[in-house]
Amino acid sequence: MAQFAARVVAPAPHVGGRRTRRGANGKNQATRRNGAHTAALAQAPHTQTKHTNGNAATSTPSSREALMKLQAQAGTNRYAQEPKSSIIGIGLTIHNAPVELREKLAVPEQEWPRAIEEMCKYPHIDEAAILSTCNRLEIYSVALSFNRGVREIEEWLSSSSGVPLEELRPYLFLLKDKDATRHLLQVSSGLDSLVMGEGQILAQVKQVFKVGQECNGFGRQLSGLFKQAITCGKRVRSETNIASGAVSVSSAAAELAQLKLPTQDWETARVAIIGAGKMSRLLVKHLASKGCSEVTVVNRSAARVEELQNDFPDVTIQMKLMPDLMEVVGESDVVFAASGSESILIHKNDVEGMVTPPEVVGGVRRFVDISVPRNIDPAISELGNGKVFNVDDLKEVVEANKKQRAAAAAAAETLIFEEQDAFDAWRDSLETVPTIKRLRAKAEDIRQAELEKTLSKLGDNLTKKERRAVEDLSRGIVNKLLHGPMQALRSDATDASSIGETLENMYALERMFDLKEDFVFPGRK
Repeated sequence: MAQFAARVVAPAPHVGGRRTRRGANGKNQATRRNGAHTAALAQAPHTQTKHTNGNAATSTPSSREALMKLQAQAGTNRYAQEPKSSIIGIGLTIHNAPVELREKLAVPEQEWPRAIEEMCKYPHIDEAAILSTCNRLEIYSVALSFNRGVREIEEWLSSSSGVPLEELRPYLFLLKDKDATRHLLQVSSGLDSLVMGEGQILAQVKQVFKVGQECNGFGRQLSGLFKQAITCGKRVRSETNIASGAVSVSSAAAELAQLKLPTQDWETARVAIIGAGKMSRLLVKHLASKGCSEVTVVNRSAARVEELQNDFPDVTIQMKLMPDLMEVVGESDVVFAASGSESILIHKNDVEGMVTPPEVVGGVRRFVDISVPRNIDPAISELGNGKVFNVDDLKEVVEANKKQRAAAAAAAETLIFEEQDAFDAWRDSLETVPTIKRLRAKAEDIRQAELEKTLSKLGDNLTKKERRAVEDLSRGIVNKLLHGPMQALRSDATDASSIGETLENMYALERMFDLKEDFVFPGRK
């Protein structure tokens, strides 16, 4: 992935003044209109009829000015000039940032709600989501201003990680709107993974959506985007061969460790795993498939290790708790680290005095650290009998995997474009929601006002049944009159071709019924 400067998608030049409204949370919120879908209307040549009769020549200046103003309005769509909120994708991945930097920016899952809340406190960030894994840290946001939103996210990234912005920027990618949404669809499909086609990233995207449901800052647009990403990930894996025989980070780690063993035979090595979560479960699975029959698992609690013992009856899993960690490391030849710890668990001085492993494994104790932040001190590699590998070292294992999946990746891109079109159509369909609400509210205020006038004229002699009949009559008339306009404002969000027509209807109704956002309905404070 290219660096920050190469990935910036410049915002479209702003035309006209920016209208804002102040919401209940005190933020200035930009008016959201999608001018893109009416660009064809705005660009279409406007035919003007020349007046050749004498009346035109003798028109008063005020009439001529009014005519010119009307023609200008007919040729320019005021909605096309109003900026729409932007979807921003910003972050760094294993493709362009070293693990030393990624671990500083990593955000544990339990901290995602706090991070979303912090970002949404910035004045131009309306929605936010975080995808943080061992291979990437990506922020997706809906910003009321692209440039200001980017600056605010950068500020948050720098302040939360402690990394100065000038050191962070060279490694960041920055994407806007369709580029940002397409990137997330690619990520969810496994096309941007270190191991192309791996399935764990889809589960991680699902978890972002799940956590987001409990966060106020994970709003309608990002909720829709992540739903589409999950759908896309499922389609790519079911309709292409990209997941056929695919490996995960855990299986690549197991394969790398096996390649580094002199005998390339797991029966000659003593194996330990730190952690008992999802990554460790996959490690046990792939180690077993490669002939490893005995593993020691070190974890903070016994429950998860017992689950592994029950799920893998063919593998002898010895359980140890964290106080026994150094003892286990001293008795192991290969140590995998896949825990959720945010700090180094094994330091150089911890290993320095340990007994050298046997010659059958080359007299070297190998550490494979797939945790981010890292759990193994890289300085251990300075010892003659120790060698540390991290997730960045897995690239040599998965390079062949990418070549084998080139055809499947091309097929996946076709599906990604389809899913992106579906999301864009859905997002554009949201534009009509405020208009529908304003039209209904205006009709209801008029109905109530006219109903009160009628009831006051009829006097107090009406029974409750008669009053209810009059009210039902007024409501029925309004509903029938609104039926046509409401149908014109509702489109099939899965049909991109119908969105343009729906938006044209919306603009027309807003003009006819004077449904401006700053409209104050009679009787409302």
